[in-house]
Amino acid sequence: MNHEREELEQWKRRYTRKSSIFKRVSKQAQTKVNEWIPEKAHKVVTESIKKMVEVTLKGSEWVSLQAAYRPELQEREVVMKERMEFYRKAATIEGAGTGAGGIFLGLADFPLLLSIKMKFLSECSLIHGYDPKQYEERLFLLYVFQLAFSSDTHKKKVLHLIENWEDEKERLKELDWKTFQQEYRDYIDLVKMLQLIPGVGAVVGAYANYQLLDQLGEVAKFAYRIRYFHAVE
Repeated sequence: MNHEREELEQWKRRYTRKSSIFKRVSKQAQTKVNEWIPEKAHKVVTESIKKMVEVTLKGSEWVSLQAAYRPELQEREVVMKERMEFYRKAATIEGAGTGAGGIFLGLADFPLLLSIKMKFLSECSLIHGYDPKQYEERLFLLYVFQLAFSSDTHKKKVLHLIENWEDEKERLKELDWKTFQQEYRDYIDLVKMLQLIPGVGAVVGAYANYQLLDQLGEVAKFAYRIRYFHAVE
């Protein structure tokens, strides 16, 4: 397991490095825009995303815990990679289709892609022997989601939570949904805007969704690896 531990440490160092200047400037601009949006509008968007996520998670309950679980870390990660590739293909096809459809279908991509990501994370939970029907497990996978799609500052906070999950979960009674939706929206806003442009939307949509699932797959792999090592220590 020394190789896996070293790989994990390398990933943590790499993943918490500063983003490019372009990404940092984009985030600052988006934060300013968020300040101008009325609180009432933020509440509507936050509540919509919360409901969307909860519906998706409830729809993932049919997967058999016994059928999904693998005892060894390497086996788990092989199965996770297979499931990630399955969902990545689905996201790529879906992104190309909605991107080709222009603005209205492009807007429909947001809940569809969110659904694909949540289903993938629910399966990751099952593969590692955790039951996503339990509140604390749903909370954990939502923090994994945030780790994948957040600004540099928020990413470090979330990584700390995941590294200290057994202690932190006791005080985390409710997710901060407003932060959740703003971080996610800010992370993917630029690429999603490009997806709405006629003529290039399909290419951008397919590529963007492929990359976003790839990003989520990598983060999920290492987040659950952190948890695995804490459990065996």
